[in-house]
Amino acid sequence: MSQNNKKKILFILPTLSKGGQERVVSRLSYFLPEFFEKFLIVFYKDRIDYPFDGKIIFFNFPVFKGPIKILVKIIFLFAGIFTVRKIKKEIKPEFSLSFGPEANIVNVFSNLGLKKTQTIVSVRIVESVHFQRYFFLLRWYYNFVTRVMYRLADKIVPNSNWIAKDLIENFKAPKEKIFVIYNLYDFENIIEDSKEDLKEFKELFLEKKVIISAGRLDSQKGFEYLIEAFEKINRSFPDAALVILGEGDFRKNLENLTDKLNLKEKVFFLGFQKNPFKFFKNSFIFVLPSLYEGFPNVLLEAMICQVPVIATDAPGAMREILSPNSRGQKINNIFLGEYGVLIPPKDPKAISEAISLFLNDEKLKEEYAKRAFERAKDFDVENIIKKWKEIL
Repeated sequence: MSQNNKKKILFILPTLSKGGQERVVSRLSYFLPEFFEKFLIVFYKDRIDYPFDGKIIFFNFPVFKGPIKILVKIIFLFAGIFTVRKIKKEIKPEFSLSFGPEANIVNVFSNLGLKKTQTIVSVRIVESVHFQRYFFLLRWYYNFVTRVMYRLADKIVPNSNWIAKDLIENFKAPKEKIFVIYNLYDFENIIEDSKEDLKEFKELFLEKKVIISAGRLDSQKGFEYLIEAFEKINRSFPDAALVILGEGDFRKNLENLTDKLNLKEKVFFLGFQKNPFKFFKNSFIFVLPSLYEGFPNVLLEAMICQVPVIATDAPGAMREILSPNSRGQKINNIFLGEYGVLIPPKDPKAISEAISLFLNDEKLKEEYAKRAFERAKDFDVENIIKKWKEIL
């Protein structure tokens, strides 16, 4: 198909490094039909961890850390709006598709008066909870601007029913504009990558029953509760080890907690791994201890790697994924769902009890590994890409 006959789609992202939404954009760029000509605007040129099948335009905004980070983001929002508007006028895309709060605001407000381009905003976190992290004035600002943005957007794509409900109840997002589309997963590539050799980490995974978790090292992810839970596990199961994949500002806090609990020889921080699947595949259990999520990629990826999973029953898609019909058995604070185990957030005792269930019962572990894999098939690329085709 000639370039002239292709529909143009402009993706807008803060960064192409490390995160779940970045991985989704990467997969979308490769699996959308060939009649799309794809462009991507990236605000921050940190580093590129995921490939993109199309032309990338970098804004090269500087990356800041600490309290000033949020305020600087707001300043660059205004700069981004005018720059993206200029690019839209040049490219003339049929669709502009953004991911994340800042990118969504830039996408919608840069489109005012541009009738040719349809704006689609992808929402991937429980924003009513996420914005509580900000101080009062900043929280008010984001709540106000976000409400206006959803009314102006052409389509809103949350990646879970929980988020859709949050948008309607807390941001008055118009129901008729909302289309829930789950994240998509390339089974073939994930399974193939999971077979890769562990190299210097092979001995650890052969000698220990590895409990694994992954994600940005941030207070939202709840890793401190997992480490506290592992302190209890370590007393009863000395052959267990805890591995955490990921990087972030919270790493030093977590390492200090590990030292304080005398777990330095049992807890391993392996940093960001481009191929986390080989680690998942060789682990005993995967645990997601998050305080809230959107649609956790790492949870589904562990399920594809046929690992039994434990996740917090917190705001987000965890219950939708692991117990969509809410059928299961409750043991104390632990819920044995159809496809995985759900536990309360911020509860080290419940985490350790759930882990112990699998460490004590190999048959239960194998059963949940099979169930997890079967459930993950619902989110295969072929099933999810159909949903995207319906709105593009």
